[in-house]
Amino acid sequence: MTGKTVYSFVIIYHKIYSMYKSKLFITFIVACVAFISTKAQNKLYEFDNNVLSSHWSSPENLNGKKGAGGAENGTAKGHAFDAIEAGATRTLLNVQGTGIINRIWITIDDRSPEMLRSLIIEMFWDGESKPAVSVPFGDFFATALSKTATFQNNLFASPEGRSFVCYISMPFKKGAKVAVVNESSKKLGHIFYDVDFEYLKTWQPGFMYFHAYWHRDTATTPGKDFELLPAVNGRGRFLGASIGINSNPIYGDSWWGEGEVKMYTDGDNTLPTIVGTGTEDYIGTGWGQGQFANNYTGCLIADSKAKQWAYYRYHIADPIFFTSGCKVALQQIGGNGVDKVTEMQKANLPLIPVSLDNADGFHAFYKKPESNNLVGTNFKDGWVNFYRSDDVSATSYFYLSTPTSSLPALQNLAVRVYNLKTK
Repeated sequence: MTGKTVYSFVIIYHKIYSMYKSKLFITFIVACVAFISTKAQNKLYEFDNNVLSSHWSSPENLNGKKGAGGAENGTAKGHAFDAIEAGATRTLLNVQGTGIINRIWITIDDRSPEMLRSLIIEMFWDGESKPAVSVPFGDFFATALSKTATFQNNLFASPEGRSFVCYISMPFKKGAKVAVVNESSKKLGHIFYDVDFEYLKTWQPGFMYFHAYWHRDTATTPGKDFELLPAVNGRGRFLGASIGINSNPIYGDSWWGEGEVKMYTDGDNTLPTIVGTGTEDYIGTGWGQGQFANNYTGCLIADSKAKQWAYYRYHIADPIFFTSGCKVALQQIGGNGVDKVTEMQKANLPLIPVSLDNADGFHAFYKKPESNNLVGTNFKDGWVNFYRSDDVSATSYFYLSTPTSSLPALQNLAVRVYNLKTK
């Protein structure tokens, strides 16, 4: 019995409720809830009748061939890792048929920020030549500034900061290919991996293809939102983002994270349907953000000395679905006291005051030239939000009903490693 069936039964029963005492009806509802809860708890014990077989693709058995694992050294450990020469590509999985990837685990012997940005993880669905995923290796696994951390959340993990684990489900209808490209100038000596997947009997109507997109702007333009996810067309789900920021030192110790996340879905044009209240608010905290890792939100790097923050938000408990298209943007807004912002304006730094909050109330003056120049005004105290320019990068994760999208190709290596902080 499905949840929908139980719901329908409850509606029918409610129609005859007046013929029975309320105690009986309450007992019935409690029984229904208990039944549904029991079914949910027993999922681990239920056989999935749509599964044909389970497989791991690893160096010991590439593509998880039936009954062919560990053959290279007479069943002893003989091929636990591979290498990737500079400029070469290593395919981790290349299979045909209908299936679903459930987990990817990788560890490598060079986890420097340079290597994590120089390696690219790519994923292709159903024989397409354009990848649905083409993202710097470290950034894909939620290490948004290519600096490893020990963490676990609902989508990614690095138990001791030495491995890269992804738990995102990735169905494919006709085939799947997962590869790692080495665009660095040196050989990657060791890559250990397994890609865990299942072959399925049928492609279900509700299945969608997994996609990921990475983008960096080394100097955002004041007044222009950074696009976490440029516009994509079709039916899908925005799963969330891992975001990294190198705060611009010209603003001193000013707070960078006042920008609001905006989601334009299904025909939204100038204004979005979904809009937040601030960057730290978006990941479930407030008044700044320190280091933490929770199931759906976290900040893995919060280094005010290095002026670096790496954080994530995954829309699992609060799904974001769209039927015709989606775009997700993040305002580039920071804040500081009115005196500090006034001094920065006097120094002609790239900024645009947006609003002032003080004892007299909230003053919104963006696009009001007569008032957004604080120099010479009577404002003596308060908090000023202002558009600013920082170095921002982000990986967005999403599903689409199609195996490819119209998003641009991954930015070149020079952009990816520009001014990369290694300490």
